[in-house]
Amino acid sequence: MWPYPKVLAHRGAGTLAPENTMAAMRYGWEHGFAAVEFDVMLSKDQRPVVIHDEEFGRTVAGSGKVSGHDADFIMQQDAGAWFSADYKGEPVPDYASVVNFCRSRGIWMNVEIKPAQGYERETGLVVAAETLQLFADLSPVDKQHLPLFSSFSRAALLAAHEVAPHIPRALLVREAGPDWKLHLQEVGACALHIRHDCLTRDLAAQVKDAGYGLFCYTVNSPERASELLSWGVDAFCTDRIDLIPADF
Repeated sequence: MWPYPKVLAHRGAGTLAPENTMAAMRYGWEHGFAAVEFDVMLSKDQRPVVIHDEEFGRTVAGSGKVSGHDADFIMQQDAGAWFSADYKGEPVPDYASVVNFCRSRGIWMNVEIKPAQGYERETGLVVAAETLQLFADLSPVDKQHLPLFSSFSRAALLAAHEVAPHIPRALLVREAGPDWKLHLQEVGACALHIRHDCLTRDLAAQVKDAGYGLFCYTVNSPERASELLSWGVDAFCTDRIDLIPADF
């Protein structure tokens, strides 16, 4: 049900480096993490870039939207100064750069397809197509080394399936409503990814009994991580890679 690592560094290095940057990927790797989660969104010119927020203003200064600018412009923006002066000038990376870095070091990837509003299907198609190219050397049955797509958007996951049906998919939810199993079946998901404080022991048992992997976000205390694992949770991501080691 879950052939992947148990503990993932959230957005590269959690809260210890500027999220979704190459600096974060390096930091997580240097601190023992060989599994990472990060976000991918489309630029105006249809290129996948690694960034979480649809609008500038938090990790990238200024105003505007990712979908309103070409990738070359976005990748020139400073995504590190907001975190600390030590990271001033750290750029927004493109998807290929992060994948190539991770692959060269044996880092497994949970790629969250994070479409801007109105670009759900388009984002799924483009991210899946580029992923096929970046992993063209791997066999379709090599699921342990292929990435896992996850998304809150079922439309994005369905589009990704059209292009790359052999790359596994997981459905992201905040809370699991009564139709959670139908939604997993709709997108052909292998796992449910759920906010950890919206998971109950009973729901965890239901998901596992139904034959799905179960992943939680974002778990930042060892005590909570231990509790979730005792419920049968397969894996989780964390912002506190200083408190929860990769071999937890």
